[in-house]
Amino acid sequence: MWTLGEFNTLDAGMVAGGLTACCASTPWVEKVTAGRPYGSVASLLSAASAAFDELDESELAVAHAAHPRIGEPASNAWSRREQSRAMTGDDAVRAALRAANEAYEHKFGRVFLIRATGRTAEEILAEARRRLDNDYEAESIEAAAQLRAIVMLRLGRAVRA
Repeated sequence: MWTLGEFNTLDAGMVAGGLTACCASTPWVEKVTAGRPYGSVASLLSAASAAFDELDESELAVAHAAHPRIGEPASNAWSRREQSRAMTGDDAVRAALRAANEAYEHKFGRVFLIRATGRTAEEILAEARRRLDNDYEAESIEAAAQLRAIVMLRLGRAVRA
C-alpha cells in the first residue's frame, strides 16, 4: 500500500483512511498518524502496538465491531484476503462454523474474531468451539489479543520499508 516514506509524508487524512482499514478505533488511528515520521517499519509497528494497548474497552468494541463474521462474505479487501481459506471448507464445516458464530455471538455479544490468515476452516472452527468454553473475562482478553494480531498483520502489510 505505502512505502514508509510515503506513510510518513502523505496527507494525514489519506493515512488515516488506510489506518482505519487496519483498526477502526479513531483514537488508535489518530495516535499512529500523529506519531509520524517513523524511522523504520519496526518503530511504526511498536508505536502502533503501544497505541493499541491504550485502547479502552469501548474502543476495542468499536474496532471489533468493524469485522465481519468469520466464514461469511466480507465487504472489505482485508477481510476477504484473510478469510479466503475459511471460505474453502466443505458444506458441513461451513454450517458448523455458522452455528459456532451464532453461539459465540449469543454468549459474548460480539462476532467471533480470530486471526484467520493461514488457518483452514477446520482450524478456525476448532478454535471457535474451544473459545466458547471461555468465560466472558477470559474471552475478552483472547478476543483483544486476536484483534491486536489482525491489526498488526494488516499494518505490517500496508507499510513496507
